[in-house]
Amino acid sequence: MPKQKNPKTFILDTNVILHDPSCLTQFQENDIVIPLVVIEEIDHFKRGSQVINLNAREFTRTLDNLTGKDIFNGGIPIGEGKGKVRIHITKGLAKEIHEAFREDNPDHRILSAAFEIYKNSTDKKKVILVSKDVNLRMKAKALGILAEDYTTDRITNVEELYSGKELVENFDDDILQKFFHVPFEIPSEEILPKIKAEIVANKYYILRNNYRSALTNLNHTKTFFKKIDKVGVYGIMPRNSEQTFAIDALINPEIPLVTLTGKAGTGKTLLALASALEAKKHYRQIYIARPIVPLSNKDIGYLPGDVESKLGPYMQPLWDNLKVIQDQYSDTDKNFITIANMIKDQKLVIEPLSYIRGRSLQRIFFIVDEAQNLTPHEVKTIITRAGEGAKIVLTGDIYQIDHPYLDSQSNGLSYLIDKFKGQSLYAHINLEKGERSELAELASNLL
Repeated sequence: MPKQKNPKTFILDTNVILHDPSCLTQFQENDIVIPLVVIEEIDHFKRGSQVINLNAREFTRTLDNLTGKDIFNGGIPIGEGKGKVRIHITKGLAKEIHEAFREDNPDHRILSAAFEIYKNSTDKKKVILVSKDVNLRMKAKALGILAEDYTTDRITNVEELYSGKELVENFDDDILQKFFHVPFEIPSEEILPKIKAEIVANKYYILRNNYRSALTNLNHTKTFFKKIDKVGVYGIMPRNSEQTFAIDALINPEIPLVTLTGKAGTGKTLLALASALEAKKHYRQIYIARPIVPLSNKDIGYLPGDVESKLGPYMQPLWDNLKVIQDQYSDTDKNFITIANMIKDQKLVIEPLSYIRGRSLQRIFFIVDEAQNLTPHEVKTIITRAGEGAKIVLTGDIYQIDHPYLDSQSNGLSYLIDKFKGQSLYAHINLEKGERSELAELASNLL
């Protein structure tokens, strides 16, 4: 396929590269410009064990493999069907940038590089600054430069994101009655003609009419519907149909990847942890982790105190959930003692997500809490490390994001749900009903 005659020129901000280190391959036949200040900023992120540090190193290696004498001039071809990449050097801030914004900082140097390229372009509509920083995009637009978010891994409509469940009203009572007799399973060909609902593997359905209702699930091969009963896990009983569905997915050994979404108080983390304990005999370890996203996106090294005191506030909610489960039993109960021994023997581990580096994920029940604060690339990194017999569970609220460059459409959890919908190895449930207290539910809805 011949290269287009007038390719666009995309100038990349640092945050795009740290978000997706493979971004150079995502701009089709268009050309990419990296301001030299971006290389300097990437260099500051290369040291460390956070995913952002791994991304910085990965991008540096990719760029190094492409590097030649022309990368500072006409650019280096990225690959077949792709454009060129070049590094742009500027000598201080452009006069227009200095007059408009005064302060000399990395953002304004990136903006200055974009402005210089924009001024020298014969087709200014094809010069575009790509940044995940909305303020930098606004500044570029104020100067007449086109600017846009990095949208390669962004889902189109979060309001239509797969929920994992569906209510089917006025269902045929003759068929519905069969769910209450052994073997509690009905071939899918009997059900499918009777419902006007989306047919997805591992999806949960509430089938009901004026007389009765049944909680059901379409299995991973879509060959039969089974009745889902309300069962407890390690002392935790489901309080609604959504939680019943969630537990079924969490303890199903045929589903190695599960996502749970929902606002605070819906029971996402508690159900995941209790289900892991219930299924512990199938796994050599239960590992619970969450990403560290400190205030202003600064590394935890900026915070005072030793490592334990820095990480304590981030990990405490996970320990709180574990305490809720332990409190279902007396101090002398075997289940209480089992949990204590698992912690002591490191069969149950609660740590920051960055600590998983180098760990084997074979036969591990791996829970990632607050997964909405992960980028799509980070989620991919986690799942592609799953070993034989592992189960990965990601929980989070896609509307409560602490990461400065993510939102409900671009975070890794939303991206995963959108891409994995219908896969036989995957199940998802969106929990809508809060179960903490009437006051907590009211506050969640109104505030």
